[in-house]
Formats: sequence, C-alpha cells, structure tokens
Amino acid sequence: MDYLGFTEISAVVGTTTNGTGAHVSVGFHPTSSSSVTSAVVHLVRWGTGPDAPWEVVGTDDTTFSLTIPAYGATASSPLQVGGTITGVDENISVKVRQPSSSSAIGSYCCTPAGGTGSPWSATVSYAGATDPVLTIVAATGGHIQAVERFTVTGVRFTAP
Repeated sequence: MDYLGFTEISAVVGTTTNGTGAHVSVGFHPTSSSSVTSAVVHLVRWGTGPDAPWEVVGTDDTTFSLTIPAYGATASSPLQVGGTITGVDENISVKVRQPSSSSAIGSYCCTPAGGTGSPWSATVSYAGATDPVLTIVAATGGHIQAVERFTVTGVRFTAP
C-alpha cells in the first residue's frame, strides 16, 4: 500500500483466485482478535507462464465505489470523479498517482458523504503527468484511523 500512501493499511485479510484473476482483501487490525477489510484489490496476470507478473487493475467495490471515470477511460485535468458510498459521516479524499512519481500529482480534499448507496462526486486537478496510465484513488476514514476504506481505478492519460 506504499504506492497509494496508505501506511495504516498493513494486513492481507484474505485471498481468492478465480478465472478473472486474484482478489486480495487488504485492511488493518483494530484489535488483536479482529480485522477490517479496507478494499479487495483485483489483480490480473500480465502475460503467460509461471513467472508472469501480477498487475493491479482496480478494486472489487461493494460499499464504496469509484465508477467515474470508467476503468481504462482516457483522462485529462481537471478530472471529474465519482461513485457511491454506504456509511455514516464519511469524508472522501481523491488522489491522482502515476508509477514514476513518489507522491500524488493531484489531490482533492474532501467531499462529505453518507447514507446507503449514496452518490458522491468531486473534481480533481493534476499536473506533471508523463506516464501513459494513471491511478485514481478515493479514500475515506477518520472513525478508527485516517484511511479505513479505499477504491481505485486506472485511466489512460491524455495530454491536453
């Protein structure tokens, strides 16, 4: 979770593999006897053979989603983002990241949200994009720790 900047998300809670790839539940342990799933990260194998690398392609979303922009869409700044969330007193932040940068190239804080399946949206500006693929990450938390749930999607960068 270092790439996303989530130092508190430090546990693998579970893993399943099926025809669509690997689905790794990541989260944290608020007590020694409990765990919380922050997201289910979806990975697919890039290439063939036993040494083919696994690549993150998004998250399997249930109570917190990032559906705008669509996975694989082309994107330019400013970027309209959004999805749905179920929760109480949520505060959603958004970051735009690229693999070649150690920190976010754009960020937005924060959109208040809550309810059941409630829509949320924000506009985030970014600068300095050079990689062909960008990662959009939305996060919420603040009840137990700074980041408790997150959702990601990948987009293709388009220069203006």
